[in-house]
Amino acid sequence: MAAVRGFCEHFDIERVNAVDVLPAYHVSGLMARVRCAETGGTHVGWSWKRLEAGERPELEKGSGDWVVSLVPTQLQRLLAAKEAVAWLRGFKVILIGGGPVWAELTEQAAANELPLSLSYGMTETAAMIAASKPEEFLAGARSCGAVLPHAVVSLNAEGVVSVAGESVFRGYWPEKSAARVFQTEDLGRFDERGHLHVLGRRDAVIITGGKKVQPLEVEAALRASGEFADVAVIGMPDAEWGEAVVAGYPAGGREPDWARAVARLAGALKPKRFVAIADWPRNEQGKINRGELRRLATAK
Repeated sequence: MAAVRGFCEHFDIERVNAVDVLPAYHVSGLMARVRCAETGGTHVGWSWKRLEAGERPELEKGSGDWVVSLVPTQLQRLLAAKEAVAWLRGFKVILIGGGPVWAELTEQAAANELPLSLSYGMTETAAMIAASKPEEFLAGARSCGAVLPHAVVSLNAEGVVSVAGESVFRGYWPEKSAARVFQTEDLGRFDERGHLHVLGRRDAVIITGGKKVQPLEVEAALRASGEFADVAVIGMPDAEWGEAVVAGYPAGGREPDWARAVARLAGALKPKRFVAIADWPRNEQGKINRGELRRLATAK
């Protein structure tokens, strides 16, 4: 309930209507249901496969504000159809979360004048605790926005994000805490406006030849090359470097132009190896299973 109140105050919405393509066991799908129920709004459960195929529910006019939660890969696919883009413009807020959003995707969404909100949150905090507003996004902001009214976000000396507030869970079973403070493994920073920027995960840092490499930075450059439909970067044991930067990508497409792929990367950031993966380990919420990717890459 605290998360619902913070959401409505942040986006200035009294009655939440949601088209929901995420399952209830995913926190974004759960919170779509809770927001609608708590504010007396309409919840439209919809199959992602139907939406991807071009079957779109009609947004009832005059019934309040409509929102939809998408993961980046879902937005990418919808942007390929003009009719889907026109439909997306009918929402007050398009919430994007569940994984990192690459620059080309955000710029394509902005060029199509979509009311995106780049958000940050997790299951342990009842979904988002920071979110940009659509008007900020369309004006060029690319942060995760301001912290929502119901949450308190702090950074330690290393830049590790901690979240406090009523929406924070009480601990992993069987432990239980009344503190309602959760230290994540995410690294972040605040800009001059007090808006949050998430830089990657502390536990995902690759140390190669003594240099620290954030996988998200490498992935962003590889995506920007235009050579990959999807790509993910992991660190793998290496006798010479300690860890080697390895990039996996879905098999079956055209052969990438390797020189172009790494043109924006220098030194330690350049992958030592590229691996084509037949069974690409990204789930329906758009998250990559890096453990499975590492297993598949090791088998190559």
